Amino acid sequence: MIPNNSNSNFAVFSILGKDRPGLVSIITEKLVNNKINIVDIEARSMRGLFAMFIIIDLNDEKISINELREIYADLGKKYDLKISIEKYKKGRRKSDKKLILLTALGPDRPGIVFNLSKLFEKYKVNIEHIRMTSRGELFAMEMLIDISDLLISSNDFRMEIQAVCEDIGLSSVIQKEDIYNKTKKLIVFDMDSTLITQEIIDEIAIAAGAGEEVKEITLKAMEGKISYIEAIKQRVKLLEGVNVSVLETIAKNMILTPGAEELINLLKMMGFKIAIISGGFDYFTNILKQKLGIDYVFSNKLIIKDGKLTGELEEPIIDGKKKGELISWIAELEGISKDEIVAVGDGATDKFMLNESGLGIAFNPKPVLKKFADGVITQKNLIGLLYVLGISDKKLNEMLLKIKNDKEK
Repeated sequence: MIPNNSNSNFAVFSILGKDRPGLVSIITEKLVNNKINIVDIEARSMRGLFAMFIIIDLNDEKISINELREIYADLGKKYDLKISIEKYKKGRRKSDKKLILLTALGPDRPGIVFNLSKLFEKYKVNIEHIRMTSRGELFAMEMLIDISDLLISSNDFRMEIQAVCEDIGLSSVIQKEDIYNKTKKLIVFDMDSTLITQEIIDEIAIAAGAGEEVKEITLKAMEGKISYIEAIKQRVKLLEGVNVSVLETIAKNMILTPGAEELINLLKMMGFKIAIISGGFDYFTNILKQKLGIDYVFSNKLIIKDGKLTGELEEPIIDGKKKGELISWIAELEGISKDEIVAVGDGATDKFMLNESGLGIAFNPKPVLKKFADGVITQKNLIGLLYVLGISDKKLNEMLLKIKNDKEK
């Protein structure tokens, strides 16, 4: 890093050209030969191009900037490089940066970088680094930003980012520096409207002829007029007498969220422990456990007698608070810290899971959940969660190909 010395005699190199092996060695050899020390350096290869920035120390005045320009002019001609050497002028440098990582996912379109950078400018947020991690069917971009001079609260800023991204059709996930640097080991999913596209209780209620009544109770719970436990008891009571064959039919027609099976297979390849914690019913979560190879499953148990639902649930009932307790229990059992947990859900009761995780993802969420989430991901972008976890496009394609080949064997 550059010493904090305003009198330092530094120079800045910028190099651009076609990439090829050995360029860094070729460029730095002249500095070594002239006994010039490098104090900062960054190089990158991108789409066949090479870009490099070097800051050098000329305090000992072994050689002047003009002499260096002459030396590197010949080098630039020989290797078809554009090389600029200028006196270093100090810009924005802070020792107390507060870094967060924004990952944006969705269809590619013009204006993504502009819209986000305009928001950052408004609130005095500095962009430290940008990189595209995927193109093609799913666009993924990482922006490392410094919010140490942020003009609004971090929660309000997160909500503004969500709003800007939603306006241009993107999902967004924000991770604090201590979180994105932490390897994730456990991922916990809700079931209904998360791993599967349906709300199972609605499906059973329709079959029982109680669809509208169940919806009314659900709405009361969402509005806070009754507790979740009271709501689930009332709704299940309306299912009394439903034959188990109805559950069998609904189970056969469960639709996995697009990308869910591939995502879980990839997560297992990466060594993740995977759990489902749901306020739904074990008749269905147990099927998913077998189908997808889930490590832990917790859900409510419908009481069945003589092949029919009794309209009751076994105690204890899993509500939002219980979801939070269960995620903590799994973590303690596995020796996993909170920062190493990812939780994914869609409804108000999932806020307790998100609060007990290092990275909380609201998936196609109800509005109330967004304010508790580090990120919002839409149905089309579920597989994009892997980019949030730091998987490169190349690695993802390699793993998907392996899964495809294994299936064909």
